[in-house]
Amino acid sequence: MKSNFKTYLLNMVTIFVVTMFFSCEGNLKDVQKINRSTFMPTGDADTLNLKYTDSGRVKSVLKSPKMLDYSNIEFPFTEFPKGIEVNMYDNNNKITTTITSNYAISYKNTNIIDLQGNVTITSFDGKKMETSQLYFDQKNEWFFTEQHFKYSDSEGGYLEGPGVDFSKDFKIFNMQSGSGEVNTTAN
Repeated sequence: MKSNFKTYLLNMVTIFVVTMFFSCEGNLKDVQKINRSTFMPTGDADTLNLKYTDSGRVKSVLKSPKMLDYSNIEFPFTEFPKGIEVNMYDNNNKITTTITSNYAISYKNTNIIDLQGNVTITSFDGKKMETSQLYFDQKNEWFFTEQHFKYSDSEGGYLEGPGVDFSKDFKIFNMQSGSGEVNTTAN
């Protein structure tokens, strides 16, 4: 009789342990799901028309069909998945520079903007920069890329090659290597 009781007790303990094992596994999966964070923007805007002003004057206007704000994460950023158009204005409210790209992302901690896809910068005096990707350091007002670029001016001159960095007004222009044709006139 003791042998049957021991066998019965052993069988009951085995069933109990197996049941606990399988029930804990299901709960463990639920707990793991809870710990996963969802990557959702804190802000979502359609047809954005944002004006930056200083002392009552419009300095630039950013237009985009879509903006996603991820300021709630450890490394916050703002994404423009459908591209941007930025117009910069002088003190007489005339457009001095237009920047367009198919995609843009602005990193808040570093103040770097990453422009991607058909990036074009056009200035009022006919200068034009084209590339597939371009970074803008907002703090230093400096553009740079390692990608192939083409720069042209209103007189038919051009420069092209891989890698360039330049000031926002094109007054300082550093090429890694390249080729081109520049028209100069001596006075």
